[in-house]
Order: sequence, then structure tokens, then C-alpha cells
Amino acid sequence: MSNTRSWDTETLPEGEAKVAAVRDMFDAIAPKYDRLNRIISFRLDVRWRKRAVRDLALPAGSTVLDLASGTGDLCIDLSKAGMTPVSMDLSFGMLSADRSGSPRVQTDILRLPVPDSSVDGVMCGFALRNLLDLPTFFNELGRVVKPGGRIALLDVSVPKNRVVRWGNGIYFGKIVPKIGAALSDGPAYAYLPKSVAYLPEPSIMVSALQEAGFADAEHAQLSGGLTQLMVGTRA
Repeated sequence: MSNTRSWDTETLPEGEAKVAAVRDMFDAIAPKYDRLNRIISFRLDVRWRKRAVRDLALPAGSTVLDLASGTGDLCIDLSKAGMTPVSMDLSFGMLSADRSGSPRVQTDILRLPVPDSSVDGVMCGFALRNLLDLPTFFNELGRVVKPGGRIALLDVSVPKNRVVRWGNGIYFGKIVPKIGAALSDGPAYAYLPKSVAYLPEPSIMVSALQEAGFADAEHAQLSGGLTQLMVGTRA
């Protein structure tokens, strides 16, 4: 039997192979995921999540789905802001490592097990590139978020500045996989930098969000373009 991991491939997987690779990879790296995040981002990930919760701009008491919730970092921040988060992820390994104490649901977030117009908000942190079909995902957000509800979506980005882009490419393309190999899973942390190639241009994603019912959707680059944040209000 082959011991080859489904995410350890020369080219980025597509279709159902991508779904299986993403699920299996996050199951495998879940136990050390938080530690690696803090190390490779120099704790900037903490700042990015706090910014996303702030820009979600929902009042205390709001019910918010944290999609592709991982170990529950965003759920913790949402709870601190007085909101009621629900943790949803495809990876059972990640949900098992969830430290937030929020309700947990293992599910395909392209087919959310919640009624129409039933939640006040949705967040998704660093997972858009791992989804099989972004327009379907955005339409699903439009389905479940109440009119007047909000979304905040974080993911990695490609810096516009040529020098920053060059340095970021070396760091995430060469150094991060070595750190991952030393402390967790080398192929996983080689896949993660490459996976930014799955993401469409920001203007395409904003247009898709607008078509899904978030007419005021807008995009911002954070930390010189290392990360991107999209927010919007359900019309």
C-alpha cells in the first residue's frame, strides 16, 4: 500500500481530489496547526483575525457561523466580542482540536445545514482557496445570512508591491515549507503557499459576492498585501 499523502503532489489537485486532499491534510496537521500559524506569521494572524471581527461590525448577541473554523481561533475572538459563534469545518481533526467551546459541526461548507436567512453573520478565515467552487460558496452565504447581516472573509494574498511580493515569495515558497517539515508536515506547508494560485483576482471575487446579494462588498489588503479581507452586508 502506498504511503503517499493526497496533498503531496507536484501539481495542485482539482475537483474531488482537491476536496479529499484538503480534508486529509488538515486532519493531519491539526495538532500543531496553531503553533505553526503563530510562528510562520510572526503572530500577525492574531492581528488579522481581530481586524476581521472588528470589520464584521455586528452587535453583541449576534449568531455568526465560522466556516472552515479550524481550531476555533475566530470563534474565540467572536465570543470575546459578545457574539455567539458556531464552528463548522470539513476536517474532523480540526474540529477535534477546537479550543473555543463553541458548538461544532462537521460539514461541507458549500452545503450549509442551516435554514435560509437564519444567521446574523458569517466569517471564514484563510480557507477560500481550499474550496472547490467559490461562486457556489458565496451564493450559500447569501442564502443563510439575514438581510442586514454581515460577512467577513480572510485569506492570503499576493502583494502588489514588487519588492514585497519578491520577499513574500521567497519566505512562503522556500522557508515556510522548511519550518513545516521541521515542526509538522513538510508537504502540507509546501502546498499551502502554492494554494494561493487557486484564488481569483479580488475584483472577480467582489463581483461574485455582489451577485450573491452583498451589494456593498469591498476588498482590502492587509499588512502590505500579505493578507486580504472582504466584507459585505446582505441586501
